[in-house]
Amino acid sequence: MTADVPRTVRVFREAGPQGRLLLHDGRRLLDLSDHLIQHGHPTDVIDLAEHGWFDEGQLAPRLPAANAATDAGDVTDEWTPVDVAWDGNAPANIGLPIPRAAVGKILALGRNFRAHAEEFGEEVPAEPLFFNKLPETLVPHRAVVTVPAWYEGRVDHEAELCVVIGLEGRGITPEDAMEHVAGYTVANDLTARTIQGADRKEQYPWFRSKNMDGFCPLGPCFVPRDFLDIGDLAVTASVAGTVRQSASTRQFVVDVPHAISWLSRHLTLHPGDLVLMGTPAGVGPLEDGDEVCCAVEGIGELVTSILRPEDE
Repeated sequence: MTADVPRTVRVFREAGPQGRLLLHDGRRLLDLSDHLIQHGHPTDVIDLAEHGWFDEGQLAPRLPAANAATDAGDVTDEWTPVDVAWDGNAPANIGLPIPRAAVGKILALGRNFRAHAEEFGEEVPAEPLFFNKLPETLVPHRAVVTVPAWYEGRVDHEAELCVVIGLEGRGITPEDAMEHVAGYTVANDLTARTIQGADRKEQYPWFRSKNMDGFCPLGPCFVPRDFLDIGDLAVTASVAGTVRQSASTRQFVVDVPHAISWLSRHLTLHPGDLVLMGTPAGVGPLEDGDEVCCAVEGIGELVTSILRPEDE
């Protein structure tokens, strides 16, 4: 993002199969779907990203002037304000920023903050360590995640920056990697820690500890690549108002370009793939009734409620 684009751009998607896209330009909420339809564009975030619609040179000239009217009625002939409840972080009743059907692979980077590796008595891997989560684990901002009653072990929060892939590629160089990024959102890599610990001892994959229903909250919005500098963003998690995790993206062991390059050596990345960039130190258990807030500076707060029913 260049200095002449001072405002933020955050894209929300209303809940439901036909949920419209809403754009917040730092001052007001606008009907993005209506604007796209007027110009004959699709209303799918991944399709738009794949065709460069969110690139700064394409989107910035389309945005209404910062001092345009904010009252009811048209902001311009092409942008209509949206009158929905807004809490300063997100509109009411929003869905996943990237619909589950549009998500291909979820690839997560392990031990990408040195302090997080150390809190488990482990070393930073010599090569990037990735595992996968299933799209079925995705749930939106304000979701309630119910842990299976049979599982009485520890469930941890893990706040992460999520990179959304917008352009297909394989064998991508670090120098070209950012051209394949559509934008960013926030993820919570919920983890059945007791199961993960048992599987580690047996040198089993982490699959079952990472893929219970609802174990990948995502949101609240999508921020296009050119409208966010990810070099030094705060990544935090808090429970009941108490901060447990706090670090910066500048502390990544493997940065975004090198993570994308490494992955693309082994497999083709497709539009809609998600890359989770690892979590800071401070992961901790979640109990019945807890509300966890994962946040990335410049994107927003992802709130999830946890239910731990007792096994009958």
